[in-house]
Amino acid sequence: MAASLTRRRRFSGGDLNGVLGLVVDNLSLLAFMATALIGIFGMPADIVFRRMFPGTALGVLLGNLAYTWMAHRLAARTGRQDVTAMPLGIDAPTTIGMALLVLGPAFAGYRQGGMDPVAAGEATWHLGMASLVVMGVLKFILSFFGAWVQRSVPRAGLLGSIAGIALVLMGFLPLVEILRVPVVGFAGLGVVLYALVAKRRLPFGLPGVLGAFIVGVALYYGLGPSGFLGSGYHAPGAWQWRLGFPLPTLGFIDGLPATVPYLPLILPFGLLMVVGGINVTESARAAGDDYPTRDILLVEALATLVAGMCGGVAQTTPYIGQPAYKAMGARTGYTLVTGLVIGLGGVFGYLANLVELLPVAVLAPILVFISISITTQAFEATPLRYAAAVVFSFFPAIARMLAIKLGDPSIVDPAHFAALYGDATHGISAMAVIVILGNGFIITSMVWASFVVAMIDGQVRNAAGIVAIGAVLTAFGVIHSVEPIGSVYLPWLLEPAIRALVWQFVAAYAALAAVLLLLSVGPRRR
Repeated sequence: MAASLTRRRRFSGGDLNGVLGLVVDNLSLLAFMATALIGIFGMPADIVFRRMFPGTALGVLLGNLAYTWMAHRLAARTGRQDVTAMPLGIDAPTTIGMALLVLGPAFAGYRQGGMDPVAAGEATWHLGMASLVVMGVLKFILSFFGAWVQRSVPRAGLLGSIAGIALVLMGFLPLVEILRVPVVGFAGLGVVLYALVAKRRLPFGLPGVLGAFIVGVALYYGLGPSGFLGSGYHAPGAWQWRLGFPLPTLGFIDGLPATVPYLPLILPFGLLMVVGGINVTESARAAGDDYPTRDILLVEALATLVAGMCGGVAQTTPYIGQPAYKAMGARTGYTLVTGLVIGLGGVFGYLANLVELLPVAVLAPILVFISISITTQAFEATPLRYAAAVVFSFFPAIARMLAIKLGDPSIVDPAHFAALYGDATHGISAMAVIVILGNGFIITSMVWASFVVAMIDGQVRNAAGIVAIGAVLTAFGVIHSVEPIGSVYLPWLLEPAIRALVWQFVAAYAALAAVLLLLSVGPRRR
C-alpha cells in the first residue's frame, strides 16, 4: 500500500518549487561558465554550447535519475510518503573555478601559442573532459574512504578553503558583473537577499530565485531597448536549435597530459566534493531521510566520470539544501523533472538559448547568495575557537583573485607584467608574491588552516609536521608554484633565478617548522 501511495504522488506543488530552484541553480552556473569562456576569453560559442554543455547536462540527468530511484526505494522500504530525494546539480565553486582558473587560461595559452580559435577551443575542451575524468576517478576511489578523509583534514581547512573560493571567485567576481549593469543586477540581488537571506515572503509565494529573475528580466528588457542601460543591453539573437549529442569519446585521453599543471586545482576540487557529499548526507539524515553515504558518493562520482567521457567539463555534486527542499514540500518528482529539463536541454540546445536570453546581471545574484551561504557555513559549522584559522585560509584565495585580474592582458600589458614579476630590487616583488601565493591556493588554504587548528588545540608538534608537508609541496610547485601559470615542476630543472625563489619559500616553511618544534619542547602553556 505504501508503494502505491508513493506512486500516486509522483509530483506535487512542493516539487514544482523544487524544480524552479534546482533548474535555476544549474542554469545560473551554465550561464556563468558560458559568459566567462565566450565573453571573457573569446572561446567559440559552438564549442561551449554543442560540445561542453551536452556532456555536462548528461551528468545532471544521470545523477538525478539515480537519486530519484534511491528516494523511491527508501519510500518503499520505510512506507513513508514524505521522503525527499537528494538534489544534485552542477557544483558552483568548481564550475566557476574551472572556467576562470583552468579552461579560460588554457584557451588563452593555446591562442598565444599560435593555435586558431577553433583548434584552441578543441584542445581546451579535451582538457576539460580530462579534468572531469580525473576528478571522477578520484571521487570514485575516495567514496570508499570518505569518512577517513573527513577525519584527516580539519573542518576549518576543508570549509575554509572552499569558503575562500566562494567569497572571492563566486561572490566578488560575479558582483563585479552585476554592477556592470547596476540598475538590473542590484535590484535582482536585493530581491535574492530579501527572500533568501532575510527570509521574507515574496508576493504570491514566489521562490526567491524566480522572483529575482522576474525583476531582473523585466528591468533588462523593459529599460534596455530605450537605451537607458547603455552598452549593457544586447538584444537577444534568433532562437537556434544547437543539437549536441553527448556520445562517448576518447578526446579526454588527448587532454590528460595537459591536466598535469592544473592538478593542484583539480584534485582538491574532487576531494572537496567527497567531503561535501558526506556532509549533505548527514544533513539529509538529520532531516529524516537516511541515505547510505557510500551510495550517494558513488552515484555522484559515476555521474561525473560519465559526463567527462561524454564531453562534460563541470562536475556534479549533491546539493547542501536537501532539508530546505523537504521543508518546501518537494518529494521525488522534482529531481526527476530537473534531470530531464537540464539533460534534454543540453541535447536539443535550448539551454544555450536560455543562457543567451538571460544576461549575467540577471543570473549572477544567485551566485552571490551561494557565496554568502558557503562562507557563512564555514563559520557556523566550525567551532568558534577555529574562526581565526578559517579567516587565515582566505588569504591565498584573495591572492589568486588578484593574480587573475593582474594577469588579464586587457588590464596589465604582458610585457609590463613580466617586468613587475621579475623585479627583485627590493626583495621578491609584490607581483611575484601575489602570483606565487595564489598558485595552488586550495591546498595552501588547507595547509594553513590545518596547522593553525593544530596550534589552537595545543598540538604544536603536529602543526610543525603540517608545515613541513607544506615545505615539500612548495618544493615541487604543488603550492606556491613560481611559474605564473601555476605548473608543477622538478626544482633542480628550473632556471637559477627562478629556482632561488622556490628555495626561499621552502626555507620559509622549514624555518617555521623548526620554530614550532622548539616551542613544543617543555611544558605546554596557554
